[in-house]
Amino acid sequence: MQPARLIGPARPVINLLGLVNARRAERPEQPSRSQRVIFTAIAGDLAVATGKFVAAAFTGSSVMLVEGFHSLVDTGNELLLLIGLKRSHRAADDAHAFGYGKVSYFWSLIVALSIFSLGGGISVYQGIVSLHRPPVLENSAWNYFVLGIAALFESYSWRVSHAELARRRGPGDSLWQTVHKSKDAAVFTVFLEDSASLIGIVIAALGVGLSHALDNRYFDPAASVLIGLVLFGTAFLLARESGALLVGESIDGEQIEQLRRIIACDPAVESVRHLLTMQLGPESVLLTAAVRFKRRLSLDEVEQAIARLERSIKAPFPAIQHLFLESGALKSLSQSARYQAASEPL
Repeated sequence: MQPARLIGPARPVINLLGLVNARRAERPEQPSRSQRVIFTAIAGDLAVATGKFVAAAFTGSSVMLVEGFHSLVDTGNELLLLIGLKRSHRAADDAHAFGYGKVSYFWSLIVALSIFSLGGGISVYQGIVSLHRPPVLENSAWNYFVLGIAALFESYSWRVSHAELARRRGPGDSLWQTVHKSKDAAVFTVFLEDSASLIGIVIAALGVGLSHALDNRYFDPAASVLIGLVLFGTAFLLARESGALLVGESIDGEQIEQLRRIIACDPAVESVRHLLTMQLGPESVLLTAAVRFKRRLSLDEVEQAIARLERSIKAPFPAIQHLFLESGALKSLSQSARYQAASEPL
Protein backbone atom coordinates (compact mmCIF):
# COMPACT_ATOMS: atom_id res chain seq x y z
CA MET A 1 0.00 0.00 0.00
CA GLN A 2 1.38 3.42 -0.94
CA PRO A 3 1.83 6.00 1.82
CA ALA A 4 -0.90 8.57 2.18
CA ARG A 5 -0.31 11.49 -0.20
CA LEU A 6 -0.32 15.07 0.95
CA ILE A 7 -2.50 17.42 -1.04
CA GLY A 8 -0.28 19.71 -3.08
CA PRO A 9 -0.27 23.51 -3.17
CA ALA A 10 -2.71 23.69 -6.07
CA ARG A 11 -5.61 22.65 -3.82
CA PRO A 12 -6.71 23.71 -0.34
CA VAL A 13 -5.31 21.59 2.49
CA ILE A 14 -7.79 20.85 5.28
CA ASN A 15 -7.67 18.89 8.49
CA LEU A 16 -3.93 18.27 8.30
CA LEU A 17 -3.31 18.14 12.06
CA GLY A 18 -0.31 15.89 11.94
CA LEU A 19 -1.40 12.38 10.98
CA VAL A 20 0.65 12.22 7.84
CA ASN A 21 0.89 8.52 7.28
CA ALA A 22 -1.71 6.00 8.41
CA ARG A 23 -1.70 2.42 7.23
CA ARG A 24 -4.07 -0.45 7.78
CA ALA A 25 -2.12 -3.50 6.82
CA GLU A 26 -3.69 -6.82 6.07
CA ARG A 27 -3.58 -9.31 8.90
CA PRO A 28 -0.78 -11.86 8.60
CA GLU A 29 -1.52 -15.49 8.13
CA GLN A 30 -2.30 -17.43 11.28
CA PRO A 31 1.09 -18.43 12.65
CA SER A 32 1.61 -22.18 12.23
CA ARG A 33 4.34 -22.17 14.88
CA SER A 34 1.93 -21.03 17.60
CA GLN A 35 -0.61 -23.60 16.42
CA ARG A 36 1.97 -26.36 16.59
CA VAL A 37 2.89 -25.40 20.15
CA ILE A 38 -0.76 -25.50 21.24
CA PHE A 39 -1.68 -28.72 19.42
CA THR A 40 1.36 -30.49 20.87
CA ALA A 41 0.36 -29.37 24.37
CA ILE A 42 -3.27 -30.49 23.89
CA ALA A 43 -2.27 -33.96 22.72
CA GLY A 44 0.18 -34.42 25.57
CA ASP A 45 -2.09 -33.08 28.33
CA LEU A 46 -5.10 -35.12 27.21
CA ALA A 47 -3.10 -38.36 27.20
CA VAL A 48 -1.47 -37.54 30.53
CA ALA A 49 -4.78 -36.61 32.18
CA THR A 50 -6.27 -39.97 31.19
CA GLY A 51 -3.32 -41.86 32.62
CA LYS A 52 -3.32 -39.90 35.89
CA PHE A 53 -7.03 -40.51 36.48
CA VAL A 54 -6.53 -44.23 35.86
CA ALA A 55 -3.63 -44.29 38.32
CA ALA A 56 -5.65 -42.39 40.92
CA ALA A 57 -8.49 -44.91 40.58
CA PHE A 58 -6.17 -47.90 41.08
CA THR A 59 -4.03 -46.46 43.88
CA GLY A 60 -6.31 -44.06 45.75
CA SER A 61 -3.60 -41.38 45.60
CA SER A 62 -4.81 -37.83 46.32
CA VAL A 63 -1.89 -36.25 44.50
CA MET A 64 -2.52 -38.32 41.35
CA LEU A 65 -6.17 -37.22 41.35
CA VAL A 66 -5.02 -33.61 41.66
CA GLU A 67 -2.51 -34.09 38.85
CA GLY A 68 -5.29 -35.54 36.69
CA PHE A 69 -7.41 -32.43 37.22
CA HIS A 70 -4.34 -30.29 36.57
CA SER A 71 -3.74 -31.88 33.16
CA LEU A 72 -7.45 -31.76 32.30
CA VAL A 73 -7.59 -28.05 33.13
CA ASP A 74 -4.49 -27.48 31.01
CA THR A 75 -6.20 -29.22 28.07
CA GLY A 76 -9.21 -26.93 28.38
CA ASN A 77 -6.96 -23.91 28.68
CA GLU A 78 -5.16 -24.75 25.47
CA LEU A 79 -8.49 -25.05 23.66
CA LEU A 80 -9.25 -21.52 24.89
CA LEU A 81 -5.90 -20.38 23.51
CA LEU A 82 -6.84 -21.85 20.12
CA ILE A 83 -10.09 -19.88 20.19
CA GLY A 84 -8.17 -16.71 20.99
CA LEU A 85 -5.59 -17.41 18.28
CA LYS A 86 -8.27 -17.91 15.64
CA ARG A 87 -10.30 -14.84 16.60
CA SER A 88 -7.24 -12.61 16.88
CA HIS A 89 -6.59 -13.02 13.16
CA ARG A 90 -9.90 -11.68 11.96
CA ALA A 91 -9.51 -8.82 9.52
CA ALA A 92 -9.82 -5.25 10.78
CA ASP A 93 -13.22 -3.63 10.34
CA ASP A 94 -14.93 -0.33 11.12
CA ALA A 95 -15.61 -1.36 14.72
CA HIS A 96 -11.99 -2.52 15.27
CA ALA A 97 -9.84 -0.40 13.01
CA PHE A 98 -6.59 -1.83 14.40
CA GLY A 99 -7.73 -5.43 14.17
CA TYR A 100 -8.43 -8.11 16.77
CA GLY A 101 -4.88 -8.95 17.82
CA LYS A 102 -5.49 -8.29 21.51
CA VAL A 103 -8.14 -11.02 21.62
CA SER A 104 -5.33 -13.53 22.15
CA TYR A 105 -4.23 -11.58 25.23
CA PHE A 106 -7.78 -11.60 26.60
CA TRP A 107 -8.03 -15.39 26.32
CA SER A 108 -4.59 -15.79 27.83
CA LEU A 109 -5.83 -13.80 30.83
CA ILE A 110 -8.87 -16.10 31.04
CA VAL A 111 -6.47 -19.07 31.07
CA ALA A 112 -4.60 -17.48 33.98
CA LEU A 113 -7.86 -17.21 35.92
CA SER A 114 -8.65 -20.82 35.06
CA ILE A 115 -5.27 -22.01 36.33
CA PHE A 116 -5.78 -20.07 39.55
CA SER A 117 -9.36 -21.12 40.28
CA LEU A 118 -9.69 -24.59 38.75
CA GLY A 119 -6.10 -25.83 38.79
CA GLY A 120 -4.74 -24.27 41.97
CA GLY A 121 -8.06 -24.10 43.82
CA ILE A 122 -8.95 -27.77 43.28
CA SER A 123 -5.42 -28.90 44.16
CA VAL A 124 -5.31 -27.03 47.46
CA TYR A 125 -8.88 -28.03 48.38
CA GLN A 126 -8.31 -31.70 47.60
CA GLY A 127 -5.03 -31.67 49.51
CA ILE A 128 -6.55 -30.07 52.62
CA VAL A 129 -9.51 -32.48 52.60
CA SER A 130 -7.16 -35.47 52.22
CA LEU A 131 -4.95 -34.24 55.07
CA HIS A 132 -7.87 -34.82 57.42
CA ARG A 133 -8.22 -38.39 56.13
CA PRO A 134 -5.01 -39.43 54.36
CA PRO A 135 -5.71 -42.15 51.77
CA VAL A 136 -4.13 -45.60 52.00
CA LEU A 137 -1.98 -45.97 48.88
CA GLU A 138 -2.16 -49.23 46.95
CA ASN A 139 -0.55 -50.50 43.76
CA SER A 140 2.01 -47.72 43.83
CA ALA A 141 3.71 -49.01 40.70
CA TRP A 142 0.85 -47.39 38.75
CA ASN A 143 1.80 -43.99 40.13
CA TYR A 144 5.45 -44.24 39.15
CA PHE A 145 4.65 -45.63 35.71
CA VAL A 146 2.10 -42.92 34.89
CA LEU A 147 4.29 -40.14 36.28
CA GLY A 148 7.17 -41.38 34.13
CA ILE A 149 5.01 -41.38 30.99
CA ALA A 150 3.62 -37.96 31.94
CA ALA A 151 7.15 -36.59 32.31
CA LEU A 152 7.97 -37.75 28.77
CA PHE A 153 4.87 -36.13 27.25
CA GLU A 154 5.25 -32.90 29.19
CA SER A 155 8.98 -32.70 28.45
CA TYR A 156 8.33 -32.96 24.71
CA SER A 157 5.63 -30.29 24.84
CA TRP A 158 7.92 -28.10 26.98
CA ARG A 159 10.72 -28.49 24.45
CA VAL A 160 8.45 -27.40 21.59
CA SER A 161 7.33 -24.24 23.39
CA HIS A 162 10.87 -23.59 24.66
CA ALA A 163 12.27 -23.90 21.13
CA GLU A 164 9.76 -21.32 19.87
CA LEU A 165 10.74 -18.93 22.67
CA ALA A 166 14.44 -19.55 22.00
CA ARG A 167 13.89 -18.65 18.34
CA ARG A 168 12.86 -15.15 19.50
CA ARG A 169 15.47 -14.88 22.24
CA GLY A 170 17.60 -11.75 22.13
CA PRO A 171 21.38 -11.76 22.61
CA GLY A 172 22.22 -12.03 26.29
CA ASP A 173 18.59 -12.44 27.38
CA SER A 174 17.75 -14.95 30.09
CA LEU A 175 14.84 -17.33 29.69
CA TRP A 176 12.64 -15.21 31.96
CA GLN A 177 13.56 -12.05 30.04
CA THR A 178 12.56 -13.82 26.84
CA VAL A 179 9.18 -14.74 28.32
CA HIS A 180 8.71 -11.17 29.54
CA LYS A 181 9.60 -9.69 26.13
CA SER A 182 7.52 -12.20 24.16
CA LYS A 183 4.37 -10.78 22.62
CA ASP A 184 2.92 -14.15 21.61
CA ALA A 185 0.60 -15.04 24.48
CA ALA A 186 -0.11 -18.54 23.15
CA VAL A 187 3.54 -19.55 23.22
CA PHE A 188 4.52 -18.18 26.62
CA THR A 189 1.26 -19.43 28.17
CA VAL A 190 1.93 -23.00 27.03
CA PHE A 191 5.54 -22.69 28.17
CA LEU A 192 4.53 -21.58 31.67
CA GLU A 193 1.84 -24.29 31.86
CA ASP A 194 4.29 -27.01 30.82
CA SER A 195 6.88 -25.73 33.28
CA ALA A 196 4.31 -25.90 36.08
CA SER A 197 3.31 -29.39 34.96
CA LEU A 198 6.88 -30.68 35.12
CA ILE A 199 7.33 -29.17 38.58
CA GLY A 200 4.02 -30.76 39.60
CA ILE A 201 5.18 -34.17 38.38
CA VAL A 202 8.34 -33.91 40.48
CA ILE A 203 6.34 -32.89 43.56
CA ALA A 204 3.83 -35.70 42.97
CA ALA A 205 6.63 -38.28 42.66
CA LEU A 206 8.23 -37.01 45.86
CA GLY A 207 4.88 -37.11 47.67
CA VAL A 208 4.13 -40.68 46.64
CA GLY A 209 7.71 -41.83 47.21
CA LEU A 210 8.03 -40.29 50.69
CA SER A 211 4.65 -41.69 51.70
CA HIS A 212 5.93 -45.20 51.04
CA ALA A 213 9.52 -44.76 52.11
CA LEU A 214 8.63 -43.21 55.48
CA ASP A 215 5.28 -44.98 55.85
CA ASN A 216 3.61 -41.59 56.32
CA ARG A 217 0.39 -41.05 54.40
CA TYR A 218 0.43 -37.26 54.94
CA PHE A 219 3.12 -36.65 52.32
CA ASP A 220 0.72 -37.52 49.50
CA PRO A 221 -1.96 -34.88 50.29
CA ALA A 222 0.74 -32.38 51.30
CA ALA A 223 2.13 -32.71 47.79
CA SER A 224 -1.33 -31.80 46.45
CA VAL A 225 -1.24 -28.54 48.41
CA LEU A 226 2.25 -27.75 47.12
CA ILE A 227 1.13 -28.34 43.54
CA GLY A 228 -1.75 -25.94 44.11
CA LEU A 229 0.68 -23.27 45.33
CA VAL A 230 2.83 -23.77 42.21
CA LEU A 231 -0.28 -23.26 40.08
CA PHE A 232 -1.18 -20.10 42.01
CA GLY A 233 2.28 -18.72 41.25
CA THR A 234 2.02 -19.68 37.58
CA ALA A 235 -1.38 -18.02 37.29
CA PHE A 236 -0.01 -14.83 38.86
CA LEU A 237 2.91 -14.64 36.40
CA LEU A 238 0.68 -15.37 33.42
CA ALA A 239 -1.94 -12.83 34.50
CA ARG A 240 0.72 -10.16 34.93
CA GLU A 241 2.21 -10.72 31.46
CA SER A 242 -1.14 -11.07 29.67
CA GLY A 243 -2.65 -8.13 31.53
CA ALA A 244 0.23 -5.84 30.58
CA LEU A 245 -0.21 -6.72 26.90
CA LEU A 246 -3.97 -6.38 27.08
CA VAL A 247 -3.91 -2.82 28.45
CA GLY A 248 -1.36 -1.65 25.88
CA GLU A 249 2.27 -2.58 26.50
CA SER A 250 4.93 -0.88 24.40
CA ILE A 251 7.69 -2.69 22.56
CA ASP A 252 11.10 -3.17 24.15
CA GLY A 253 13.01 -0.04 25.17
CA GLU A 254 16.03 -0.97 23.05
CA GLN A 255 13.78 -1.29 20.01
CA ILE A 256 12.26 2.13 20.71
CA GLU A 257 15.73 3.69 20.77
CA GLN A 258 16.59 1.93 17.51
CA LEU A 259 13.44 3.37 15.94
CA ARG A 260 14.35 6.82 17.19
CA ARG A 261 17.78 6.53 15.57
CA ILE A 262 16.30 5.36 12.27
CA ILE A 263 13.99 8.37 12.09
CA ALA A 264 16.58 10.88 13.33
CA CYS A 265 19.15 9.72 10.75
CA ASP A 266 16.93 10.60 7.80
CA PRO A 267 18.33 13.70 6.05
CA ALA A 268 14.90 15.36 5.97
CA VAL A 269 14.36 15.09 9.74
CA GLU A 270 15.38 17.83 12.12
CA SER A 271 14.29 16.20 15.40
CA VAL A 272 12.17 13.37 16.86
CA ARG A 273 10.02 13.67 19.97
CA HIS A 274 7.26 11.68 21.67
CA LEU A 275 7.92 8.34 20.03
CA LEU A 276 5.21 5.99 21.32
CA THR A 277 4.41 2.35 20.56
CA MET A 278 1.70 -0.12 21.51
CA GLN A 279 1.53 -3.86 20.98
CA LEU A 280 -1.75 -4.58 19.16
CA GLY A 281 -1.18 -8.31 18.81
CA PRO A 282 1.62 -10.89 18.51
CA GLU A 283 2.63 -9.55 15.10
CA SER A 284 1.09 -6.07 15.08
CA VAL A 285 2.49 -2.83 16.52
CA LEU A 286 1.25 0.76 16.48
CA LEU A 287 3.90 3.50 16.20
CA THR A 288 3.33 7.23 16.59
CA ALA A 289 6.08 9.87 16.55
CA ALA A 290 6.28 13.64 16.62
CA VAL A 291 8.75 14.41 13.82
CA ARG A 292 10.02 17.86 12.90
CA PHE A 293 11.04 18.02 9.26
CA LYS A 294 13.46 20.66 8.02
CA ARG A 295 11.63 23.86 7.15
CA ARG A 296 13.18 24.30 3.71
CA LEU A 297 11.39 21.18 2.40
CA SER A 298 8.40 21.37 0.10
CA LEU A 299 5.31 19.22 0.48
CA ASP A 300 6.54 16.82 -2.20
CA GLU A 301 9.90 16.46 -0.46
CA VAL A 302 8.19 15.79 2.87
CA GLU A 303 6.03 13.18 1.19
CA GLN A 304 9.12 11.48 -0.19
CA ALA A 305 10.73 11.60 3.24
CA ILE A 306 7.66 9.93 4.76
CA ALA A 307 7.79 7.12 2.21
CA ARG A 308 11.50 6.72 2.85
CA LEU A 309 10.99 6.59 6.62
CA GLU A 310 8.28 4.02 6.22
CA ARG A 311 10.59 1.73 4.26
CA SER A 312 13.43 2.26 6.74
CA ILE A 313 11.18 1.39 9.68
CA LYS A 314 9.39 -1.56 8.11
CA ALA A 315 12.61 -3.30 7.03
CA PRO A 316 13.88 -4.13 10.57
CA PHE A 317 10.42 -3.96 12.19
CA PRO A 318 7.87 -5.72 9.95
CA ALA A 319 5.45 -5.98 12.89
CA ILE A 320 4.89 -2.20 12.76
CA GLN A 321 1.74 -2.21 10.64
CA HIS A 322 0.27 1.12 11.75
CA LEU A 323 2.50 4.17 11.46
CA PHE A 324 1.52 7.73 12.32
CA LEU A 325 3.93 10.66 12.00
CA GLU A 326 3.02 14.04 13.41
CA SER A 327 4.86 17.18 12.34
CA GLY A 328 4.42 20.83 13.26
CA ALA A 329 6.31 21.80 10.09
CA LEU A 330 3.55 20.26 8.00
CA LYS A 331 1.02 22.59 9.57
CA SER A 332 3.02 25.55 8.31
CA LEU A 333 3.32 23.99 4.88
CA SER A 334 -0.39 23.27 4.72
CA GLN A 335 -1.25 26.82 5.77
CA SER A 336 1.02 28.20 3.06
CA ALA A 337 -0.65 25.95 0.51
CA ARG A 338 -4.05 27.09 1.72
CA TYR A 339 -3.10 30.77 1.41
CA GLN A 340 -1.65 30.20 -2.06
CA ALA A 341 -4.82 28.43 -3.21
CA ALA A 342 -6.99 31.20 -1.77
CA SER A 343 -5.01 33.91 -3.57
CA GLU A 344 -5.39 32.26 -6.98
CA PRO A 345 -8.13 33.73 -9.24
CA LEU A 346 -11.28 31.65 -9.56
